[in-house]
Amino acid sequence: MCPARGGGGRVWDVVVVGAGPAGASAARVAAEAGCRTLILERAAIPRYKTCGGGLIGHAQAALPPGLAVEERDVTRAFTFNWVGRKERTLTSAGERPILMVFRSELDAALTEAAAGAGAEVRDGVGLAGLRDEELISVRTSGGDTVRTRALVGADGSASRVARHVGVRCAQTDLALEVEVPVTRHTAARWRGRMLIEWGPLPGSFGWVFPKGDICTAGVVAARGQGEATRAYMRDFLARYELDGATPLHDTGHLTRCRHPDSPLARGRVLVAGDAAGLCDPWSREGISFALRSGVMAGRAAARIAGAADGAAAERAGADYARAVTATLGAELDASRRVMDLFLRRPGLIHGGLTRVPPVWRLFDQYINGETTIPALLHRPAARLALGALGRLA
Repeated sequence: MCPARGGGGRVWDVVVVGAGPAGASAARVAAEAGCRTLILERAAIPRYKTCGGGLIGHAQAALPPGLAVEERDVTRAFTFNWVGRKERTLTSAGERPILMVFRSELDAALTEAAAGAGAEVRDGVGLAGLRDEELISVRTSGGDTVRTRALVGADGSASRVARHVGVRCAQTDLALEVEVPVTRHTAARWRGRMLIEWGPLPGSFGWVFPKGDICTAGVVAARGQGEATRAYMRDFLARYELDGATPLHDTGHLTRCRHPDSPLARGRVLVAGDAAGLCDPWSREGISFALRSGVMAGRAAARIAGAADGAAAERAGADYARAVTATLGAELDASRRVMDLFLRRPGLIHGGLTRVPPVWRLFDQYINGETTIPALLHRPAARLALGALGRLA
């Protein structure tokens, strides 16, 4: 909890760089703890963000109560295929179907919630540099210097703060995405149903997410296969007749997954979300990790801001790193095991999900936020499912 402070020199308790799900969540939690909190966001809010915009159960559970964001689709049906073949559609039985949102609207709502908790928001202001001394000095893109007792880096996969902390990544992928306006007939065909296509490149897949009169579609594959990934994207859009209209957005970005030993804190500086490399290695899902790590970072930043000395601040940062590693890090480690199998035998993953009911039920429970991948791998049902996969192999 941040202690009460006088109104002397302008020193912030917590400065958060980035107003995405991780940054806005960290700022809200720190402000709720009584901290004088500032968000710096380099773009003007609301801003477009390349992202599928599907909220799985773990993401929904981490949202602040009553968040004012429009649900563009509620998706219960999953269509799986393998490069357009062996297609099958399955329906979720869980209580938390995937909610489809636009990231610009989600991030704006989360930032508004942070502002409502007392955080000050400055958009159009980026990070130009920082010095980590007794207090942290942040130099902004506007030439100002901001001083703070704790800094949270939530400035995306190309984070400046991550470079300061020394974040290392074990996996980097290229994701290409379009937002395409669709006809009423096409919108009705996709309503309530999303597509996952296992792709032709190692570790690749494509997706179509319905959002009313717009579909978000994209592909992802390992970095270093740029032309092959772009060719896959062209084929993918043509296969699902999404290449006829001019996209509203046509972008690409790199997704990065942290190395298991990558640091999450340095002194009074923390990283969360994509800046920390907290992205699922198999599904490349990052919103749930951003929201949850943001909440944890906000609590830790409040402890750092209220620390009596540098040693206490270091302990708060170390506690944050241990907590993230034990929970979210364990999920990423388990997902790497799935990704290893997917790289070697994508057909086995497809066959398991679509032909072995216990595998689908386990996947459905994870998507709905009823369990985590590490917990699943310890269940008797998971062992039976893995045995069935072995027989399929």
